[in-house]
Formats: sequence, C-alpha cells, structure tokens
Amino acid sequence: MNLTRYVDELQHQLATAAAAGGDEARELADRLTAPLDAAVRLVLLEALSTAANEITAELAPGSVDVRLQGRDPEFVVTPAPASAFENAEPATAEPALPTALDPDDVSTSRTTLRLPDQLKTQVEAAAAREGVSLNTWLVRAVAAAVQPTSPSRATARSSSTAGRLTGWVR
Repeated sequence: MNLTRYVDELQHQLATAAAAGGDEARELADRLTAPLDAAVRLVLLEALSTAANEITAELAPGSVDVRLQGRDPEFVVTPAPASAFENAEPATAEPALPTALDPDDVSTSRTTLRLPDQLKTQVEAAAAREGVSLNTWLVRAVAAAVQPTSPSRATARSSSTAGRLTGWVR
C-alpha cells in the first residue's frame, strides 16, 4: 500500500489552506511540508495498525498484521489454524454445486476444511511450487474437481502465474 498518494493529498490541502492566508502563510506551509511528510506517514501507519488490530479481534484466532516493505505498509493475513474449528458445528444444509464457475461472480463464502497435517504440508508445497497462496490453490483444485474437463480448461488450469493478491478485508 503506497502512502505517498495520501501524504501528497494532505500537503496539497495544506498548501490550499495556506494560500487563503497570504504570502506569509504560504511560505510557512512550504517550510512545514517536508518535516510533516515523516510525521504524516507515522500517523497513517499507526491508524493502519489500529485497524489491523480491530480486524484481528474479529478474526480471532486468525490475525491481520501490518508490515513495512521499504516505506510502504503491507497487510499480512494469517488464517486461523484448522484446530481452532474442531468444535465448530457442521452446516445443516448442503448447497447445490454450481454447474460452471462464473468468472464475473466475485462473491465468496468461507468454508472450514480439515486436512491431515501430512496432506496440508503437501498442498502447501504444491501451492508454493505454483507461486500461489494456499487458498488460491485449493479454489483451483475444487473448481477443477467440479467442472467438466475440456482441453481449453485443462490448459488454463495448468498454467501458473506468480503474482500478488490484493483486496479488501471484511
């Protein structure tokens, strides 16, 4: 997450407000802009950390952390371990399986999956080999299992793209 856009916007707002105060106010705003850069970044990081803590409280025992990558913060989501759901009540109704995945459907559902430790290790290794997250690998595997096989689909599933996943936490 690049904070520069937000810092620049605040500096622009300061300059606009100072312009209304005349030349002296504009000069003061110019002198304050550079020292405020670091302070604004620190306040934004503190706000992001507080937000991550609030989200973690909702996700417990999972967590969301804010880590710095250079000057930019990055959110790291750690899902709850499978053992945290040992006492969870099973679903009462089985939903119907879709006949085909709609690529425009962006809605998601949360499902608890219990895997033997050895199998989970193998799945994590397979996901790492493909350069995708464990969740992405599992979604692809489930989609492949419920979809009819066609030559074009098999080719698309076998290709791997190493990339970054970004999105919103709800």
